Amino acid sequence: MDLHALRQFAVVARLEHLSRAADELRVAQPSLSRTVARLEAELGAPLFERGGRLRLNDAGRVFLRHVERALGELDAGRRAVAGFAGGGLGSVRIASETFLTLTGPLAAFRRDRPGVEVRLHQLEAEEMARRLRAREVDLCVASQPVAGEGLEVVRLLDEPVLLVAAAGHRLAGRASVTVAELADEPFVTTRAGHWQRRLLDRLFAAAGLPPPRIVCEGDEPSATGVLAAAGLGVGLIPAMARRSATQAPVAWIEVADPACRRVLTLLRSAEVPPTGAARLMHAALTGWDWAAGPV
Repeated sequence: MDLHALRQFAVVARLEHLSRAADELRVAQPSLSRTVARLEAELGAPLFERGGRLRLNDAGRVFLRHVERALGELDAGRRAVAGFAGGGLGSVRIASETFLTLTGPLAAFRRDRPGVEVRLHQLEAEEMARRLRAREVDLCVASQPVAGEGLEVVRLLDEPVLLVAAAGHRLAGRASVTVAELADEPFVTTRAGHWQRRLLDRLFAAAGLPPPRIVCEGDEPSATGVLAAAGLGVGLIPAMARRSATQAPVAWIEVADPACRRVLTLLRSAEVPPTGAARLMHAALTGWDWAAGPV
């Protein structure tokens, strides 16, 4: 079975779209169609439903899981050999929803292990389990629950999430507010899928309120404090960020709801033995003092 064909199949299966897969792979679409057809002929079964939009069928989904594991193992072997050949410890790939949370432990790791190459990927939580299974990343740091079998999960931090507002905001002098008191407030937040946005939506839904009024949304949570300080709206930021010297001057207000918290977890595949570099990084992240360390 041709390795090149398996890599192409994995991209088509992920995108479920031939033309987009051809663009990503930089091959002609007819050539990609022939590659998939040859693979199906070799297997003796179709892998996609072709009535209308291209979709994986049950056989395709089963085959994809095996292909992802096989390609991941090959890539892990390549990186392990590269580490030996270079006389170093190899590389480790970490995914997170936001990089600011990791700056403290990563800086310490780089000082202690200068021979390890660290590669960072920004991912939403939904992608983390799949990327771990496919061996596209070694470790993931998530700020919200990640669904998926075969994951080893370590809790790093459980902290409150606070409301931030401009110094002159009507709530600035308050020690705490209820979710109901925020019903009419404009919010600056992350876009749908990020943990802060999901937390905000859950809080409003649990309080029986209409969806929050979003006036600004983006991909990087660090912008929330800056935009709130400028008076564009209020936002939710984890308590850890309060210790950052780069955080914008804002009023910090507790939200009187026990569910207004962030649980930071470290994920890795329980089915795949980690490389030496990944083991070192896992130990560094689990041993870091998250409650006291800087952002």
